Amino acid sequence: MQHNLFTTMRSLKLAEGCKGTQVYALNPSAPPPPPPPGNSGGGGTGGGVGDKLLQHLQDHLRVNSVRSKSSRTYLPPIQANAVVSPESLLPCGLPDTDLLEPQIDPCLKFVDLVEKMAEVYRRIDDCPQLEKSGAYLEQCAIFRGLSDPKLFRRSLRSSRQHAVDVHAKVVLASWLRYERREDELIGTNSMDCCGRNLECPKATLVSGYDPESVYDACVCSGASRSEMNDDDVPECSTSEEELDYDMSFCIGDEEVRCVRYKIASLSRPFKAMLYGGFRETKRGTINFTQNGISVEGMRAAEIFSRTNRLDNFPPNVVLELLKLANRFCCDELKSACDSHLAHLVHSLDEAMLLIEYGLEEAACLLVAACLQVFLRELPSSMHNPNVIKIFCSAEGRERLASLGHASFALYFFLSQIAMEDDMKSNTTVMLMERLVECAVENWEKQLAYHQLGVVMLERKEFKDAQRWFNAAVEAGHLYSLVGVARSKFKRDHRYSAYKIINSLISDHTATGWMHQERSLYCSGKERLLDLDTATELDPTLTFPYKFRAVALVEENQFGAAISELNKILGFKASPDCLEMRAWISIGKEDYEGALKDIRALLTLEPNFMMFNWKVHADHMVELLRPLAQQRSQADCWMQLFDHWSSVDDIGSLAVVHDMLANDPGNSLLRFRQSLLLLRLNCQKAAMRSLRLARNHSKLKHERLVYEGWILYDTGHREEALAKAEESISRQRSFEAFFLKAYALADSTLDPKSSDYVIQLLDEALRCPSDALRKGQALNNLGSVYVDCDKLDLAADCYTNALNIKHTRAHQGLARVYHLKNQRKAAYDEMTKLIEKAQNNASAYEKRSEYCDREMAQSDLSLATQLDPLRTYPYRYRAAVLMDDHKENEAIDELSRAISFKPDLQLLHLRAAFYDSMGEGASAIKDCEAALCIDPGHADTLDLYHKAREPNATDQK
Repeated sequence: MQHNLFTTMRSLKLAEGCKGTQVYALNPSAPPPPPPPGNSGGGGTGGGVGDKLLQHLQDHLRVNSVRSKSSRTYLPPIQANAVVSPESLLPCGLPDTDLLEPQIDPCLKFVDLVEKMAEVYRRIDDCPQLEKSGAYLEQCAIFRGLSDPKLFRRSLRSSRQHAVDVHAKVVLASWLRYERREDELIGTNSMDCCGRNLECPKATLVSGYDPESVYDACVCSGASRSEMNDDDVPECSTSEEELDYDMSFCIGDEEVRCVRYKIASLSRPFKAMLYGGFRETKRGTINFTQNGISVEGMRAAEIFSRTNRLDNFPPNVVLELLKLANRFCCDELKSACDSHLAHLVHSLDEAMLLIEYGLEEAACLLVAACLQVFLRELPSSMHNPNVIKIFCSAEGRERLASLGHASFALYFFLSQIAMEDDMKSNTTVMLMERLVECAVENWEKQLAYHQLGVVMLERKEFKDAQRWFNAAVEAGHLYSLVGVARSKFKRDHRYSAYKIINSLISDHTATGWMHQERSLYCSGKERLLDLDTATELDPTLTFPYKFRAVALVEENQFGAAISELNKILGFKASPDCLEMRAWISIGKEDYEGALKDIRALLTLEPNFMMFNWKVHADHMVELLRPLAQQRSQADCWMQLFDHWSSVDDIGSLAVVHDMLANDPGNSLLRFRQSLLLLRLNCQKAAMRSLRLARNHSKLKHERLVYEGWILYDTGHREEALAKAEESISRQRSFEAFFLKAYALADSTLDPKSSDYVIQLLDEALRCPSDALRKGQALNNLGSVYVDCDKLDLAADCYTNALNIKHTRAHQGLARVYHLKNQRKAAYDEMTKLIEKAQNNASAYEKRSEYCDREMAQSDLSLATQLDPLRTYPYRYRAAVLMDDHKENEAIDELSRAISFKPDLQLLHLRAAFYDSMGEGASAIKDCEAALCIDPGHADTLDLYHKAREPNATDQK
């Protein structure tokens, strides 16, 4: 018999000790809260700002907005064909260099990232098995600050794989689920299982270390004991007539007959009571009225003493048994009750109802189950004041800690979500304070102190920010000196800020972010020189480009300003740079260009606020639309085709955004949007578009394809294949066959597998689709044919793709010509791609393979200029320098790129160079850093073992 948790528990009254402080509304007009006390070490936060604010905080939604509504500026709409001036569209005027400053990264950042990665790899490799989960969590914190989210997710999976206790499994599995943002998928439940033990909500509640089983299929398909019906529960073979009842407990006017030795077996206190020479030993009836248990509860205890089963009891009776077990130290009964109640928790309401009982009765598994629901309901559960009370208050953390459920991992997870939601909120501050309290290891303190400093800086609490940044520096995080300097600068100590960063540059190998920060405290040519040096050392930093562009605007050089921003937007789709380019475009009355950039910006960040957070980007679209060319949906499709063919991804994004404004429920357009975002390396935004595509799709087979892509792009290849196969079983479609072929091709293919992928792509091409997607399928098919050495078939595929204007097929056709020893034809083919493509850095890079060394050097120099993130040009130039016996110059060439992009191939090549130069220690360090990125990279592993052999011999 199944029992409804709520109907049986509504009347239960929580013990007074379970009740927490009532949470009250925050008065927006109230004065700012007092700063948290403490010393510069930042260790104690018990009396911090979060706890003092907790009594004022009830409606989290009221403080959840990053910018209050009163700070927004709303401009009147513009009529079509109206004559407007740029001033009417720019409430804040043109951008001002004095108002520009770069944000401080809330993640860990290192002067020598390679050394840190090598250190973490050694820690993971050397530490005991039961400590690996924590080591991988540190790796997560390091990878969080890098641009590739796949590295972070892989480390998070490894941390979950090696988790030992239930708490760690619950937190890490919930975090993995959150990374896919399945909460945004309509029709899913937070407790839905992905089919593997890794994230299974039932598997996480099983303690123990078993890293080999996490990727196995879980047992969710089978019914658990708590889910059995009455007919499924085996009956006790002994009838009441056959039992040797020899005593009874009297509760009120009723008696509960029991078997003495069975009750005695429940615990030592019961055994002492019934057999220890006390008065109860000689009595056949024992008065149990004053022991806080009902007749139903005592009968249940009697049945459990004989059967060790709780299946037929309603939740309120099991809770009584839990209290009885605690009072009389019945360990087995308590464990059974704890497990039984834990498996009843499936929703947020149930978790809120039961967690207080779990905390009161020290039921660890029940609290874990409730905690799991809270975490799997994120981020929406963060808006529940009762959940906030449990997580944010010092008292709540202490209660969780008493049962082993307050950890650095938990508050690391929660603080990341809070910062994404609203970095300035009181909730974020309180969670950061709890994070500080949980920090034990040095890297944990560095992260906790630094993040709290960043939050305080955003809140303009500069004195407190400086204190936390100082604490992070004392813990060994040098990047936090940037926060110390910025806090001093905000308090008008400009020269002091300058000295701090100047000393940092003098004492360490200079990095781009050091010179960028020092530029804030300089002026004139010195500032521009620092910014130029910052770009030279790290071309991915956006602030220097923005500053130079605005400086040009102040000199009335709008065209040069746009060109400056084009440099970084050519390889990095940065929302702040898109905003700046749109801002300047409005100033030069290029409304079409401004509208394009704002549409692309909204695709990346739908809630973006422009002009120093004054105007919502959506509102600017409405203002600019009448000033731009009006297009029908058919015109937009043609324009999308043109942008796609010319490899103009930002232009394509803008057109898709325009089309979605007229047809927001078009799942096909959402999917196209996700593909463009992936090409721009904007994975977070791409996943959001995929989720929207899935939610808007009205056909089951389409939804399965989109779900498959979500799984594939988050590292779940096998699950993605299963979705594709299920979709095909329902209806044969281009996208289902394409997904299956793509997922299968993502591995080293043997001839048989290659033939199967070819067959799948052929099937895809037979299904209806548009030219954009068919061109991609033909291109992929050509690549598989090349790998199979079927060059004529490959050439046909690429030619057919070019006939429908799939411009990227020029590259594949060039490869075919090259393999046929037609180098001139290959070079000419790549030249055609360069002429057609707006983003052509990859084309220059590829063309360099089909010409002599001097021309190759020229092409690769252009490739680096257009996209400094492409690593092949650095490797080529370094190899040429090594061939010319210029070893130090070769090392410098690689080091230049590694300093802002610690790439696996770059690190491996530099390690090989060091090894050939006899610098074993440097080779080992680079190998360890490379293996931190990919621990299974065979070539690096071979080089690593080779480099370590002489050292091992020397130590012997």
